[in-house]
Amino acid sequence: MGPTRAQFVQYAPAALAVVPLVVGPWSALVAAAAGAGAWAVGASAPVLRSLIACGLTSTGCGIAAGEVLAAGGNPLIALGLAVPAGAAALAHHRNLAGHIPAAALTPATTGTGAAPGQTSQAQLITAWWREFISGPTQTEGRVLIQAGANLEHLGLEIDSDHVAFTGIITLPQGQQVKVRAADIAAVYQIPVSQVELGDPKHYAPNALPVTVHLKMPAVQPQIAAGAPTTPEELWAAYVGVPEGAMPGTSLTVTRYDGPLDWEGIATRDRRAIGTVNLQDLAGNLDLETIQIALSPGDKPSQMGIRVMREHALMHGTMLSSVLDELSMDSRGYVRAGTYVDGLPALLPLAQPGSGARHLYLVGGSRSGKSGLLEQILLSAHRSGIAVVLASPQAGTIAGASLAAHLGDGLDEAMGALRLAYAMMLDREARYRSPAFPFTDPLVLVVIDEAHMLLSASSPYHLEAKAIVEQLTRRSLKRGIGVVLATQTPLAEDLGNSTVIRSQLLIGGGAVFLRCARGQGNLVGANAVEGAEGLDLSMIPSQWPGQYAKVSNRDMSGLATEAAAAPEDGTFGLGYLLTPGSQAVQFRSLHLDVAPVSLAGGEPPVRIEDCDAWRQRDTITQTPMVDKRGKNLIGSLADLLAAAEGAPSSQEPTHHNPAGLHVVTEPARPGGAPAAPEGQELIKPRILELLQEHSIPMTAETIARKLETSAKNVKPRLSELKKRGEVTNENGLWRAA
Repeated sequence: MGPTRAQFVQYAPAALAVVPLVVGPWSALVAAAAGAGAWAVGASAPVLRSLIACGLTSTGCGIAAGEVLAAGGNPLIALGLAVPAGAAALAHHRNLAGHIPAAALTPATTGTGAAPGQTSQAQLITAWWREFISGPTQTEGRVLIQAGANLEHLGLEIDSDHVAFTGIITLPQGQQVKVRAADIAAVYQIPVSQVELGDPKHYAPNALPVTVHLKMPAVQPQIAAGAPTTPEELWAAYVGVPEGAMPGTSLTVTRYDGPLDWEGIATRDRRAIGTVNLQDLAGNLDLETIQIALSPGDKPSQMGIRVMREHALMHGTMLSSVLDELSMDSRGYVRAGTYVDGLPALLPLAQPGSGARHLYLVGGSRSGKSGLLEQILLSAHRSGIAVVLASPQAGTIAGASLAAHLGDGLDEAMGALRLAYAMMLDREARYRSPAFPFTDPLVLVVIDEAHMLLSASSPYHLEAKAIVEQLTRRSLKRGIGVVLATQTPLAEDLGNSTVIRSQLLIGGGAVFLRCARGQGNLVGANAVEGAEGLDLSMIPSQWPGQYAKVSNRDMSGLATEAAAAPEDGTFGLGYLLTPGSQAVQFRSLHLDVAPVSLAGGEPPVRIEDCDAWRQRDTITQTPMVDKRGKNLIGSLADLLAAAEGAPSSQEPTHHNPAGLHVVTEPARPGGAPAAPEGQELIKPRILELLQEHSIPMTAETIARKLETSAKNVKPRLSELKKRGEVTNENGLWRAA
């Protein structure tokens, strides 16, 4: 076999140094042949220059030696002319050490002229190690990295795109290896990352294994953000990796209309995908969160993915365009909005042959919750469903006129809950069979801002919690459904009642809209089956690019007839969860017209004529729990008996400065005038009030009922507490 490229470049100067002594003037031809051969094997420019210089020197020396011998001169003089040729060969060898790249080491077999048992590559690796690291070769002006640190047990790993050698750096007993990875990398002209040294803690101080990758496989180019690469490549590079949002998954694209408009299915082999953090997924794909929609499939190992350049729901669906879909169909569903895939989003209000359905609605301020409630009131009206509306925050529901009974304000909303409970007891007394024929209308009990009644800080906490628990448990078979709306999915908004939440979700659907930051996580105690991992606070309030649009101010004056467009905000954007499915992104209908205007001026659907409805005025004023806030009245007869002794609902009312309707306290026994606000006279009134109502109250509620100010009530409450006549728990006062 002929010499390798590296062997030719390395040993040609030595031949040039010897040949002139033999062939004399003909050495010029030899030098020319060597230069042509070096050029043919593709030697680098510095190596060629060094080789040519060596050849010229050797040629000159050869011609001079030939002339001396031809003239009969002293042969020692001719021999001395070989010294410059040898010096030139040595200089070329030194130059060669800095210009043969490691990548030039290609696979080769052992040559006949190589050292026994070593290939030419191994000889070159060993030569460089001795030259620069261990010695004994020592060049003037160069300091060895660590003299005596020999490379033992050399092994080569060579294939088409990878060249590496391994060995053990060995020193005499008692010495410690000090050769660093950076030193080896500098010698072999490779990155430090391609040198692997063993951990000294696990080996003897004088023996350290080393692996040097002289040639590495070509690194795949990094995927640039926004580059027109395929979704599968992006997914494999960032999402399916161990640190990605969906590790271990692969993507199958089902529709592709560009890098920012595609759909696909993520699959994990024989394992459930589990909860997906939408924020992490958006970061992996370098997108806005609002540009991605997830749709869980029937298999836990699959998840539908949609990426949108412009969100599919940005321009909304107009309420006026789907009027025929607002009435309940034969399956009990009404149109609530549009899913992200363009299909109608339907809500169940009834289940034929079974009864009504519940709905759990969560949404913070400016999320579109009130608009969806108005839409539900219109659908109920068009479907012949009567509505009992409890709105603790007075005047917030524009479609309140569609309700058969309206409880507007905190006290009145509590009265609406009492009436709804009485209606359920009345129907239970009249219809013993669970599947009664629905000769009476379906009833929806709509509770807006339910946390104002159910939370522990509410003066009606215990009574409202007991009533709502019973309604959600028992009312569906009686044709009464509950629509309960709160601002957050937190358990405390439902009075920390697991019964209410579970019954709402079992008996119907749920709508989740945007919540305040930190209050929208559906995890832990707030987890909802089918909506695991959602963070409602991550639903943005604006579409991408809308902030810049708002900055273009119009100073021409307020346009009183201007109407908000769907793209002006993300009102109504959220997730819809129906029984037996996963939460899917949707958007409620855009109210391009007021829902109440579509009622056609017809009166609200009325509740049937029954004892509970006829006695509604007194029932709404009758507390349904005992003095301890427990033992809810359980039958219609007991309720009507308690209602007969309740204060009349015709008592005069007045407006306080806050605009709340307050029932005036009855005259004091004996017709005595109201006691002055003295310290000793107001205490008995406070104690009497707490004992009569048996419901915990805040100091402000007590002051309102006694028609005085809170600053007069709070000191008296503290004095009564010291006497042990009242107790205070979380700001709620009650008689001891």
